[in-house]
Amino acid sequence: MTNTEARRVAIVTGGSKGIGRAVCVDLARNNCYVIVNYMSDRPGAEQTLAEVKKAGGAGEIYQFDVRQAEQAEQVVEDIATRLGQIDILINNAGVIADGLFMMMSRENWSKVLDTSLHGFYNMTRPVIEKMVRRRQGTIVSLSSASSLVANRGQANYSAAKAGINAASKVIAAEVARLGIRVNVVAPGLIETDMVQDAPKEHIKSLIPMARIGKPEEVAGVVSFLCSDAASYVTGQVISVNGGMV
Repeated sequence: MTNTEARRVAIVTGGSKGIGRAVCVDLARNNCYVIVNYMSDRPGAEQTLAEVKKAGGAGEIYQFDVRQAEQAEQVVEDIATRLGQIDILINNAGVIADGLFMMMSRENWSKVLDTSLHGFYNMTRPVIEKMVRRRQGTIVSLSSASSLVANRGQANYSAAKAGINAASKVIAAEVARLGIRVNVVAPGLIETDMVQDAPKEHIKSLIPMARIGKPEEVAGVVSFLCSDAASYVTGQVISVNGGMV
């Protein structure tokens, strides 16, 4: 526990790049010991950890697949045993496999839901169990503007993210009296690898701020929700989208 002394322990799934990396760095700046999860991009995870340390923080990288329930449960048990606590869980891991619904394969439907929605369950359930015992903790999950508006070609992604919104509200109500807060951040168009093929100019025309967001702008909201300043905020889905409605 020497390297986590006086630090909150935070697990960030999908922390090897994009919003996940920005969240890891921002949490490090806010006195967290950061567990950077990755599934296949080890160089990216190592780069995230390097940026965490550059920001004055500490942490480690941890390879596991959030889609695998037993694996996720073992990871949570290991972290709680080694470090003594899990204070924060950030459910960020996700993938896209866009396509019109009538042409969407079962494989692409399941691929997206397995990572985003089932991964949310696989991580959140065992972490909640640990937090209930300590009667404290914070969970923030990354959803999407696609969970709130109809984006053609994203029936699978929208279903997964809307499921996270709804489940988080219920879980928040269940554990609020136990000192645990559960919230969701729903980003709009953010400059990450995931949106490289998106029609950015068209989407920008629909955004009141007329620009694409930065991962750091999402990370700041996530860190706020994990802080004592948000001690009376739970069960919320907070949009970070430049004013889109």
